[in-house]
Amino acid sequence: MSLLRRVRAIAGYLALLAALGLVASLLVSGVPRLANGFTDDGLRSDVAAMRGTSRDLTLESEPRLDKRPVVAAQGGNLAGYQAKLPAPLPGAIDRSWYSAQVGQGSGDASRRVRAVGPFTADCLPSLALRYQPGLAEGVRLVDGRAPATKSGGPAEAVISEEAAGRLGVAVGADFTLTGDGDAPVRIVGVYQPLDRTGPEWDEVVLAPENCPPPATGQTWRATLLTDAEGAEFAAVGTGTITFHWRYRLAEQRLRADELDALVAAITEADRTPPAEGLWLTTGLDQEMTGFQERQRAVAALLAVVLSGLVATLLGLIVLAARLAVDRRRDELTLLRARGGTSVVIGLRTLAETALVVPLAVLAGWGGGMLLPGRAQEGEWRFVLAVGLIAVLSVPVLAMTSRAAFLGGRHDLTRQRISPRRLALEGFLLLLAVLGVFVLRRRGLSQASGVDPFLASVPVLLAVAAALVAVRAVPWPLRRLGRFTARARSVVPFLGLARAGRAAPVSLGPLAVLVVAIATGVFTSVVTSTVGDARDRAADSAIAGDAQMIGYTYASTTTEALRGVDGVEAVAPLLVDSGVRLQDRLGTGSHGIMQAQQIVLDGPAMAEVLRISGRGGRLPGVLSDAVRVDAGDAPVPVVVSPEVATKVGGSGATEVQGRRYAFRVAAVAESLPGLPVGTRNFIAIPAQALPLPVNAEISPNRFLIAGDGFVVAELAAAGDRGQLDWYENVFGREVPDSRLMARSAVTTWAGYRAAMEAGGVNGVLSFTFAAGAIGATLLALLAVGFTVLADAAGRGRTLSRLRTMGLSTGQSRGLLIYELLPLVAVAVLAGGAVGVALPWILGPALGLGGFTAGAPIRTHLDVMLVLGVPLLMVVALVTALLVESGLNRRMRLGEVLRLGEEN
Repeated sequence: MSLLRRVRAIAGYLALLAALGLVASLLVSGVPRLANGFTDDGLRSDVAAMRGTSRDLTLESEPRLDKRPVVAAQGGNLAGYQAKLPAPLPGAIDRSWYSAQVGQGSGDASRRVRAVGPFTADCLPSLALRYQPGLAEGVRLVDGRAPATKSGGPAEAVISEEAAGRLGVAVGADFTLTGDGDAPVRIVGVYQPLDRTGPEWDEVVLAPENCPPPATGQTWRATLLTDAEGAEFAAVGTGTITFHWRYRLAEQRLRADELDALVAAITEADRTPPAEGLWLTTGLDQEMTGFQERQRAVAALLAVVLSGLVATLLGLIVLAARLAVDRRRDELTLLRARGGTSVVIGLRTLAETALVVPLAVLAGWGGGMLLPGRAQEGEWRFVLAVGLIAVLSVPVLAMTSRAAFLGGRHDLTRQRISPRRLALEGFLLLLAVLGVFVLRRRGLSQASGVDPFLASVPVLLAVAAALVAVRAVPWPLRRLGRFTARARSVVPFLGLARAGRAAPVSLGPLAVLVVAIATGVFTSVVTSTVGDARDRAADSAIAGDAQMIGYTYASTTTEALRGVDGVEAVAPLLVDSGVRLQDRLGTGSHGIMQAQQIVLDGPAMAEVLRISGRGGRLPGVLSDAVRVDAGDAPVPVVVSPEVATKVGGSGATEVQGRRYAFRVAAVAESLPGLPVGTRNFIAIPAQALPLPVNAEISPNRFLIAGDGFVVAELAAAGDRGQLDWYENVFGREVPDSRLMARSAVTTWAGYRAAMEAGGVNGVLSFTFAAGAIGATLLALLAVGFTVLADAAGRGRTLSRLRTMGLSTGQSRGLLIYELLPLVAVAVLAGGAVGVALPWILGPALGLGGFTAGAPIRTHLDVMLVLGVPLLMVVALVTALLVESGLNRRMRLGEVLRLGEEN
């Protein structure tokens, strides 16, 4: 028979092999490509979201002024310094700026520059003069003219329209910059920027700030624009100037696989800048390093999921190859009887698979290339491995199949388990245990990438579980079969008898099914675990349905917030960072330690936690404490373990300028209202503080419980409360433009959603979806293969039983009883492995980087528990559908002249 005729005769089996090879090659090429695309997009979004002054590479210099500096000429170094940066930085930069500034610089001398003049602020503002080529083209003058400083001064400058209104100055106003000397400055113009959101305006600031004594009031920090001569004149007068050469990397060209080189180059540029006297300022290297750590954790998780899916597909390929060999047993036996050697049989079957399967594998690879994203390094090696397994599986099984040489005599092939097989199974079990040990010691993710062996450890564990199950199942099946033999219906007995002796409960189908289920359950458990940890992190940080933060509020703000529609409860808090705790006697000017201090209304906060259901329970010390008026009786407080270790049982602290003694009444690892991981904190019940008459705590934060409230209304009520505080302190009406900080409202849902946005979270979500969906589909496909594996034998059995009166419904029941042990054992074994894997792998997964510091606790979702019996039902329905299709194809109703089916 010619090769093409043989291929046509076994086209169905070759098509099945080709389809599996196509899907496998698509999986190993397409999934990493998509994941890399999500990773690169996350990196770019993270970098784009950074503050400009942090994301850019800024070279700074603050030279000692022995003579008048040449400001304009320094701009010529912009391109030269860029070229001297370590590779690959020069090619990654797409925009750059040069500027010279007097005042508000990075050096100590620039910080000492002050402005003296006719300003309307409560105290002298913090002003700076800035020369930056190109900004003049980005403004529109609304009054006056552009700067044109003369050699004798004064320095001429233009001010933004907003800053002019805040400072109460206009064209013609004069002021003096004072440093080591004085430099007169004259405002000659007022401008409006054409595009204030452009990155070149990042360092042209206008921001409120407190006066040196905060009770004095507020002032402003502003940057005025001048020309090169004006900057030179001011530099000579004040004795200081700071030069900036700022470079922005093109985030659209950033790739996660190039981060190592970029971080190394930034480190080198920081260590050896392009010229003497320069220093590098940037936060980009830290952001990239943090992104790399999170990316490695996601890559490790994806490797585990992908190894499970690929192992399942390769197992299905081997099952399909075995099915093809079993269907050709007579042909192979005849070839052997005519003198054909195993090599001849192998070459014959190799020619058949090599004609079809490689094309399908290449088609799958081509489909993977069409997906968006970036190719994984060494992608062709994985595709080649899939292709070799798909092409060689049939020839290898045909050469090694004992049935081909023993004429299909089952009584000859069914022997006791050989010592060689037992040794191999023991080796696999030992390899899985050793793999777990090494994985927990080394971790999944290394600097060089994910170790393929360690990523396959979960697969080895699943196979080990299948080995144990396949040895343990026959005995209970035989006992159960004896019990069902007494039943009136013969179907359970026959089904369980076939399950105990025939193909379904064998290592191949069971191992494939266990690996698929373990992968899906593992993915679901990790998804649920990360989601639960994120929920707990949001509960701790927000501790309500919403949280509002501002500079400071009047005490009447609490009632105003309660009046907002949808608000059910409000709790005021005063949170201060870096509060210095002292001993009870107050000795020692430096105190015992610094801690984050939170002063809270205990009953109100307990009510917010109860209504919202967020944040857990408040310690009873805080909610039940009452005021003690007896002299200097200490206030009961709750502290973190670190604070308890340092302060002992008592100490003293300050609350809004008043000193209070405290005693440690309880120690807690965390506290509602503070982010997870806050190590040093002290919580004080406000209702227990012995406040002076008419004195009240001015909060700077509120926890809110309710539903249906409008965030904008909460923020408006909060800003009104801040203005009330200003008016109480200064004794006059204050416009809202003077607010130090607008009220920022963060809802629990918004905070929780932000934890899933940006960065590598896109890859994480993709990994969860791919693992859950892919494993479910492959598990159902494995059940279908199990039905196909013994379809011919089952057909002969059904044909004989139908002559004895077996109905169609009973034949379906026979299949269910036959497959139920396989499905049940696979679900139990695979589910147990999948649930145990997060605990077994432990810190090796690195999931802590995705939970905002919340500890990882394995969490089983209710839907996963309900999904296990549902999966069994779907698997059995799938088996019935496959069986029904096979029966129609083989026309079992006509076998042995059965006639029409009942």
